[in-house]
Amino acid sequence: MRILGIDYGQARIGVAKSDPTGLIAEPHLVLRRKTDELSANEIARLAIELEASRIVVGWPRNMNGSVGPGALSCVQFADLLRETTGLPVDLYDERLTTVAAERLLISAEVNRKNRKKVIDALAASIMLQGYLDRRRQETAQGSSPRSEE
Repeated sequence: MRILGIDYGQARIGVAKSDPTGLIAEPHLVLRRKTDELSANEIARLAIELEASRIVVGWPRNMNGSVGPGALSCVQFADLLRETTGLPVDLYDERLTTVAAERLLISAEVNRKNRKKVIDALAASIMLQGYLDRRRQETAQGSSPRSEE
């Protein structure tokens, strides 16, 4: 059961994928965002190619938990992905994943130019791993995984 993780942005969209068992996330690629419709179609193609059964879209809520314009854009994109792919699409809190990705790349001494090429996919991977871990924990506790929405 492979799951795709999406870090939606105005210029770029990071895509991560889980392993087939749904346990481990890894960066996959970064898409240049032209329009939401074109991006949703590209993600739908990836979902088919990778045999994904679910998509998780990062939901960048404010630090106080409130929902700002960026989070609302992600909700709209998640709705579009649901319509385009026909797959279940969950939202997952992605606060500070890009910061974590940036720190990881800096500590690995990746230069600024190369960081820009991969940071969105790495942020998507960090977000997806958090989702997978929470899902596994909730399943072990007997509750069903749910969307953050």
